[in-house]
Amino acid sequence: MNNEQRRAFLRQAGLGLGGAALGGFLPGIGYIGAATAAELADPLALKSPHFPGKIKSVIWLHQNGAPSTLDLYDYKPELQRLAGEPVPASFLKGIKTSTQGGVGKLFVSKERTWKQYGESGAWFSNLLPNLAQHADKLTFIKSSTTVGATHDISILKLNTGDLNPGRPSLGAWITYALGSANPDLPPYVVLYNGDREPSAGSVNWASGFLPAVYQGTAFRPGENPILYLNRPDLRSPAQQRASLDLLKRLNNIGADRYPSDTELRARLQSYELADRMQTAAPKAVDISKETAATKELYGLNDKTSQSYGEVLLRARRLVENGVRFVQVVSGFPEGADIDRQSWDAHSELDQNHAVMARMVDKPIAGLLHDLKERGLLDTTLVVWTSEFARTSWGESGSGRDHNPWGYTQWLAGGGLKAGFTYGETDDIGLQVADKDKSVDTYDLHATVLHLMGLDHLKTTFIHNGRSERPTVVYGKVIKDILA
Repeated sequence: MNNEQRRAFLRQAGLGLGGAALGGFLPGIGYIGAATAAELADPLALKSPHFPGKIKSVIWLHQNGAPSTLDLYDYKPELQRLAGEPVPASFLKGIKTSTQGGVGKLFVSKERTWKQYGESGAWFSNLLPNLAQHADKLTFIKSSTTVGATHDISILKLNTGDLNPGRPSLGAWITYALGSANPDLPPYVVLYNGDREPSAGSVNWASGFLPAVYQGTAFRPGENPILYLNRPDLRSPAQQRASLDLLKRLNNIGADRYPSDTELRARLQSYELADRMQTAAPKAVDISKETAATKELYGLNDKTSQSYGEVLLRARRLVENGVRFVQVVSGFPEGADIDRQSWDAHSELDQNHAVMARMVDKPIAGLLHDLKERGLLDTTLVVWTSEFARTSWGESGSGRDHNPWGYTQWLAGGGLKAGFTYGETDDIGLQVADKDKSVDTYDLHATVLHLMGLDHLKTTFIHNGRSERPTVVYGKVIKDILA
């Protein structure tokens, strides 16, 4: 059987009962589940959603290290009144306080002041003066919960829905289900600021058991976010194209012999994508030609917010160019004088959050304004999220411990009730007040997928004989926040 006959056989088998028979014999077919042989040829081909989506792109703002949303959005007069006292036992019912610091006395920063903003009357602390001006664009979820109280585990759950490595990230699921809207750029890009890769690294944007082509592509911070993109000066475009064509023919021999090797197919795709990116990508990530007003809008004129502002400006440009999922992980400002180079304030919360909030406040406000002015906010979903939050009690006298039992996240963009708050925490901001309104990571994922036009119950993939979906066996769409 020659190559053309083999490809024809796979196409026919993938469309009929033969495809099911091959499912156990060819892991590649089993991995792809509902995909046809056409997807084997081009796994990033544009695919139709289950129903018309409200949005086209997601900008996922992960606040690494877990900020204290009690000090940002969740104003609690009762906590202010009880500050310095032991935690009343009634607030601890139903939770296991096994986090590292134990249960200390209730803590309120003396630096914190609060004010309501917009027609919605949303509360913001003095740490977020710029974002507060966009209160009526935001949809708050103040009844967020998760499982686990250590960073790497909870970050993994935030991005993949599971506590153990091996499952696809949300961005990978969306890329698998919808394909690429711009064949000249990766459909799933990861951005971060600072001088090191985020906590737990690439496992948080991995494709898991999905074919490797669906994993996120990490862009580095700085002026050259994509390494080795430029063609060497002594090599002509024709020479490069000839080399790629030869490499493609040789790799296709292996791909035909081992159709289950998704790593090889991903490599083939990456070579071709890299060739096309040499023209498209530099323009998409080049912020040098943005106006001075736009750069100031994103905080590029302030050393503390500059690096994060550059990242968010690139995120906007990528969305403009059809990238479906941009995962932005907060780092830390260059030269910042804080003990922990993230939001992880077990001590010196005032010092830590003053720096971290200044880093993100103006850039995020700028992003929301810019998206709105360019007509992109209606088709883009911005998600401000974290692995968990911080406790109502103090730790080390000046910080807060980890809190997975009740905290705030927010969304903004198409298909949502803007200026709306869903759920709340108890009077000291420790646990979700109404457990029926508890929003787990799975529910957040299901809602994001729904806004993209995907039913999380129907977004499936056969892995080891089991039909897998993004939300494992959980998840519900938070319908109350939808417009």
